[in-house]
Amino acid sequence: MRGINHWLTPDWPAPANIHAATLLRTGGVSCGPYASLNPAMHVGDDAELVKQNRQVIKELLNLPGDPVWLDQIHSNRAVQADLSFAKEGRGGLQQADASYTAESAVVCAVMTADCLPLLVCAADGSQVAAIHAGWRGLLAGVIGNTITSMQSSLPPLCKRGGREDFLVWLGPAIGPDCFEVGAEVRNAFLEKSAAFIKAFKEQNNGQWLADIYQLARIDLAMLGIDKVYGGGFCTVTEHERFYSYRRDKQTGRMATLIWRA
Repeated sequence: MRGINHWLTPDWPAPANIHAATLLRTGGVSCGPYASLNPAMHVGDDAELVKQNRQVIKELLNLPGDPVWLDQIHSNRAVQADLSFAKEGRGGLQQADASYTAESAVVCAVMTADCLPLLVCAADGSQVAAIHAGWRGLLAGVIGNTITSMQSSLPPLCKRGGREDFLVWLGPAIGPDCFEVGAEVRNAFLEKSAAFIKAFKEQNNGQWLADIYQLARIDLAMLGIDKVYGGGFCTVTEHERFYSYRRDKQTGRMATLIWRA
């Protein structure tokens, strides 16, 4: 992983036509707890400053168009994005936690501040997706639903052999030493699969430390996807680079984006 100005670019063997980035919290115009490159309209920041930040992001990354923002609801819903993306729901946004596309110049985007952003691309560069995955979304199957939706959206003659044709990058999220959850969260994952047991570490206070990166990797492995890159960040402890809701409560969001040239 390398830092370029105010964003990170995935270190993964994606095709040359795939472009992706996670913005850091620096380089924008927002103030106070939202300082400074906050693209989120729903967190209490000044709307005009958020609009300016979104324009900064567009210019920094030389985006081909405005990102497809979502009304993220910690669900497993994935929507297909295109140049005529239908708007609905609160604030004119679709309620979903992932978007995917096979069209060029369509920018899929998610916003996070401790939850895990995942980027997906087909090995041949034909499709991309952005996924917002908190523990609720992971438990609900947001990754699998997105991958299945991507495969189902292809015309029959374009369908590939299997899920091994997808590459995944794990962006900045809460680290395994900071993500404390109750036994009910652990139990819910273990009811889904015993494989998740290695993603939890017991604490002396009856709570558990959860490794959200490990949860995602286990889920991806069960889906037959082993080309997984990234991880290793901690949004809570890396204050200078990342927003963290668990750390600050009132804060901005990082944008993670992907698109096809």
